[in-house]
Amino acid sequence: MSLGQSVTSNSSVARVLYFGLQPALLLAVIGLWLSQPTNPALYVGCILAVQLVLGVLEHLYPARTEWRIKGKQKSGSVVLVLILFMVSGTVGDLYTQVLSPPLEALRESLGTNIWPHHWPLLVQMFALFFLNELLWYWVHRAEHQWSAVWRASGHGAHHAFQKLGALNFGLNHPLEYFFLLLPGVLLELTFGIGAATLGASLLLITQASIAHCNVATNSRLIGWVFTTNQYHICHHSLDLAESNTNFGCAAIVWDRVFGTFSDNRAVAVGSGPVEPSTWHKLIMPIKEYEVSDIAPGSGQ
Repeated sequence: MSLGQSVTSNSSVARVLYFGLQPALLLAVIGLWLSQPTNPALYVGCILAVQLVLGVLEHLYPARTEWRIKGKQKSGSVVLVLILFMVSGTVGDLYTQVLSPPLEALRESLGTNIWPHHWPLLVQMFALFFLNELLWYWVHRAEHQWSAVWRASGHGAHHAFQKLGALNFGLNHPLEYFFLLLPGVLLELTFGIGAATLGASLLLITQASIAHCNVATNSRLIGWVFTTNQYHICHHSLDLAESNTNFGCAAIVWDRVFGTFSDNRAVAVGSGPVEPSTWHKLIMPIKEYEVSDIAPGSGQ
């Protein structure tokens, strides 16, 4: 069943979710962040709340019933995401220790007022969000363009899943966090952005969760700028041509600008006919799985 087919039923709930879920969640997390923009507990609470809401909806109103994940598999994914979040924290700390001295020196040489701190905080947050997504667009595109970057980042592990859900936003190879965090770290340390950083990160994680979720939602009004899950599931397609589109996990606008946008509906997702085991996903930087239809140079 393709994404959105459940909406063809006369379910009013399904229609509300299809058109309203994404804007409602985005407005909620942005509003909460603005109420306490530097509160890390609120930041974590919002991420957990978004995952809880999407997890419940995935169970009650799945876009594809065959993607419904429950029981031991769901618990395993939760534990894995928590472990990977700790990995991301370690990577962030390492980047800060290594990059802070040269980038702070660069900031001093450029002047301390490069970043527009006088702008309203909400505007700063959106500016940082879209700048971060611009940098990530090119990193992500490079992962799919060049085999060396694909292997070094372990990006194939993220694409190997044949069922998608909100938790997949964080199911990346540990090495890929060096790639995922680099744009934000460079922007923060170079410009000394401050309070807007937490908001941009929260918006990005919320968007990434929605983009992977197994709920039929495709608000075309905001889909001109933000990635919807129809667009991102297309990027996870088993078809190589579709997989090489929609590189913006959170902001689809850059795909529209650079000509890589697609509104196709993916039939199947994954990297090949069989989903690799967790062990095979872990060793992908060293050894690509036996069959990959979407790795750079696969020649499908």
